[in-house]
Amino acid sequence: MNMDGLEFTSKSPPKRKIRGWIKRKLNIEKKIGLALGSGSARGWAHLGVIRALNDAGIQLDCVAGTSVGALVGAVYASGNIDSLEEVVLKLDWIQIAHFFDVVFPKSGLIDGNKVADFVRTHVEEINIEELPLPFSAISTDLATGSEVVIQKGDIIEAVRASISVPGIFTPVRKNETILVDGGLVNPVPVSVVRQMGADFVIAVDLNHDIVSKKGISKTSIASSAASAQDAGIGQGLIKRSKILEAINKRLNTSTIPALKQIKQWRSKDPLPNVFEVLMSSINIMEAQITAAKLKTDPPDLLIRPNLGHLTMLDFHRAKEAIAEGYRETRARIGPLIEK
Repeated sequence: MNMDGLEFTSKSPPKRKIRGWIKRKLNIEKKIGLALGSGSARGWAHLGVIRALNDAGIQLDCVAGTSVGALVGAVYASGNIDSLEEVVLKLDWIQIAHFFDVVFPKSGLIDGNKVADFVRTHVEEINIEELPLPFSAISTDLATGSEVVIQKGDIIEAVRASISVPGIFTPVRKNETILVDGGLVNPVPVSVVRQMGADFVIAVDLNHDIVSKKGISKTSIASSAASAQDAGIGQGLIKRSKILEAINKRLNTSTIPALKQIKQWRSKDPLPNVFEVLMSSINIMEAQITAAKLKTDPPDLLIRPNLGHLTMLDFHRAKEAIAEGYRETRARIGPLIEK
């Protein structure tokens, strides 16, 4: 596959491989692990990262992921990464909006069942311990705030728990525990990959440059207020994508009584709507947590694709994300191989 001048191989890594030539080149007779970070739609960059590592001959011995990193990691560990890449490259905003099944006012605005069905089409319904490549999904115990590393049991349930962004997706009940997005405690799970036995950890941080580009500013508030006055209704501070418009339309047409007051607030106040507040808050939180975690537990190789121009809902822009993930990975591993 050719993408913006980048040559991608079409062959997926087999389920079990002998350590590649790069380990001999680097004199690393150790386990190499991959930590895939959270980042919503920016997570498609993980596909480019994995493709670049594979093209360079780097064979992974284990993988852990948080949120969208868990989704991509689960598919990779099951050996179906190529099929996922082919599908996401064809996604448009109409298909993506279909995944967001608004269920307000439950414990989340969106039910994650359709997302789980999407994962199910690319991952065989088996237990994690049966995967050909060791895999872990990171989630958060909503009651205690503690990190929950899922390494056993149903892989679909594990991914569903890891992607359950608080307030947006309904959480997952596992036994007596309520699980939500692992990005609350460990957005880039370097520590988990080390616990899995990796001696050399490659980590992918998708959130390092998003706050300054996607944050809410005073200028945007003023602009929003002016536009709201002209239009007679409250517009969001951040320019809405068609996906967000589709979700908002569902909220507007809902007959749920609890939404009447929310609609009144939105019609009078030019402040951000609930999606924009949650997303901006999560952006800030995860960027701060990631920075702190990477200082205390740095990986051996950190890959940071430049994805600040993509919003959390830009799932239909997979081509850009994958290409950037590929480029940045090639740039980072080039000097390492030469050294």
